[in-house]
Amino acid sequence: MVKIRLRRQGAKQRPFYRLVVAESGSPRDGRCIAEIGHYNPTTEPAQLRVSVDDAVRWLRQGAQPSETARALLARAGVYRKLREEDAAV
Repeated sequence: MVKIRLRRQGAKQRPFYRLVVAESGSPRDGRCIAEIGHYNPTTEPAQLRVSVDDAVRWLRQGAQPSETARALLARAGVYRKLREEDAAV
């Protein structure tokens, strides 16, 4: 199964996360299929960049987001775009 989840990067006490698409069996910081964004919670305000088109494409292909990834995708407007595209069809 393919998951959308966070991969931790950055130094000790300075976390930085990449939003990645990976196989569910691969390690948290291991190999990924694609990177679709990044999240930096240490800045004020927190930085979030997501490639909305890539995220929508992976969700349509059946990728399952983790709880945190789902919240970040919702904040970035991915689900709104997904609904708009479904309504247009």
